Amino acid sequence: MNWHAVKAIYLFEMARTWRTLMQSIASPVLSTSLYFIVFGSAIGSRMVEIDQVPYGAYIVPGLVMLSLLNESISNASFGIHMPRFTGAIYEILAAPISALETVIAFVGAAATKSVVIGLIILATARLFVDFSVAHPLIMVLFLVLTAITFSLFGFIIGIWADGFEKLQIIPLMVVTPLTFLGGTFYSISMLPPFWQTLTLFNPVVYLVSGFRWAFYESSDVSLSISLGMILLFLAVCLALVLVIFRTGYKLKN
Repeated sequence: MNWHAVKAIYLFEMARTWRTLMQSIASPVLSTSLYFIVFGSAIGSRMVEIDQVPYGAYIVPGLVMLSLLNESISNASFGIHMPRFTGAIYEILAAPISALETVIAFVGAAATKSVVIGLIILATARLFVDFSVAHPLIMVLFLVLTAITFSLFGFIIGIWADGFEKLQIIPLMVVTPLTFLGGTFYSISMLPPFWQTLTLFNPVVYLVSGFRWAFYESSDVSLSISLGMILLFLAVCLALVLVIFRTGYKLKN
């Protein structure tokens, strides 16, 4: 392993975050705070508990997951797209650094930034609602696995996209709607039977459900199934990245 090269790319990507603090950290934290104000305070005060958890606290895991998915995809896709856009990708491909080391550096930096934002949002949530974490280690496990998986997904999007506008298509048109419909603000048990069954085809349900279990031991899907699904997503993303580097798809042309 060429750890010097991995460290150089990783630190470069992390430095970009500190140069753009308002966009990278302040913006997602502010957006999530508005969700807490609207849903947690305004609407939550008029809603009953869900699974014996106050509504304001119930939506905390879902809102953290919403930000985590979007930030992981955004950080990773922009991180790899910029070298392609400027032509610096050819320097990386010509350097003595393997595909694995390249992915570790870019995805590692994106996942790190996403986890930091997730933890900041958790701390910010304390200002609005009182919540507990029943299983901190499982919470961190889901936080890290989700950040890595969707950073890989964002890495794939960053290579696929031909322009900056394409970087936003899948996050805005696919990921965000799936997150809103994946139990972020409600339990799928509140839906009619037909819609409950249909919702189980939404992969985000398993992420939100497993993450919420770590907080309140309450979930729509069992913890083992949630963990299995996220590991499946991770394996699929790794396989796609492997294919991209082996074929040189949009990297060498």
